[in-house]
Amino acid sequence: MKPAIFFAALVLAGPAFGQPELTSKLRARVEQEMQAQSIVGLSMAVARDGNLVASESFGFQDREQAIPASQRTMYRWASVSKPLTAVVTMQLVNEGRLDPDADVRTLVPEFPQKPWAITSRQLLCHQGGIVHYTNGKVVRTQREYDSPNPFKDVILALDTFKESPLVCEPGTKYSYTTHGYILLGAVAERAAKRPFAELIQSRISTPCGMTTLRPDYQWEEIPNRAVGYRKNAAGEVVPSTNTDVSWKLAGGGFISTADDMARFGIGLVSGKLLDDSTRQQMWTRQRTRDGEATDYGLGFRIASLNGARLIEHSGAQEKAATHLMLLPDQCIVVAVLCNTEGTRLGALTRDLITIASDAASDPK
Repeated sequence: MKPAIFFAALVLAGPAFGQPELTSKLRARVEQEMQAQSIVGLSMAVARDGNLVASESFGFQDREQAIPASQRTMYRWASVSKPLTAVVTMQLVNEGRLDPDADVRTLVPEFPQKPWAITSRQLLCHQGGIVHYTNGKVVRTQREYDSPNPFKDVILALDTFKESPLVCEPGTKYSYTTHGYILLGAVAERAAKRPFAELIQSRISTPCGMTTLRPDYQWEEIPNRAVGYRKNAAGEVVPSTNTDVSWKLAGGGFISTADDMARFGIGLVSGKLLDDSTRQQMWTRQRTRDGEATDYGLGFRIASLNGARLIEHSGAQEKAATHLMLLPDQCIVVAVLCNTEGTRLGALTRDLITIASDAASDPK
């Protein structure tokens, strides 16, 4: 489909909540980005003071079947899954069930001994030295499995990387890694003595009223799951592949609607999920052993917007690009999810949260 035809066919779906002027400004900015990046389908949700104030969808959930995106469309969270894991981990720390500074092998001896001990705190802030995708040699454990979907087991999922050498001594360097969060998910499961997916359900989904968040298991039929798209070598937007993400559940394997991602954000800024002291700890830039500051806290990236504290995390993988952004001091949340891989959502999400912030401070 040529871009001009796609833009002419752009579909807005789903009701808006809140002020018409706010919704109009948000919609105009999204439409601009849809055209600029040839995005096939996108949903966004904005919350303020614990309530959704805007919720809109654009384009297509399935372009070939002409199914419009809606607030029921399910998008992959990609790396926005990492904050879910971080929250559950810190809840367990607060309950005294997990020591963040203990060697992770205390709870997960299946992870091979390395030259240095690795702690959960180091995994939370990407200072554990665990390899990512392309910054070092990834060594998979060669073995046969009894189950057709073995990596649903977070311990077996460690086989995808656990034999890999570390890329640096833990604590000496910030080195972003999805594999590190896979290990952190195994630590949380062992500490809680409950399957990791159930921890997310009981500790985050239920208290936040999130009814759609679930693992994106490709072997399961998930209603309203978005078809993914990518650009080919010729620059054409074509359907993407249905890759298995079960092996990286804790680092990038969840799926939900945009509204439910926003509800997760509400749970964060409202204090429903974590007390203020823990949030401040997680939303503080972590330092390496030699005192060098990073822009990452414990599960979240730390930034600012017009002098205000801004907390965020982005995600990118096959079939999806995502961004969750919070202005905790104003209790504002923006969630943006799309089904077109390679899309850069940072500038759009920042503009949307700026629009929401300006509307909140407008005396009219």
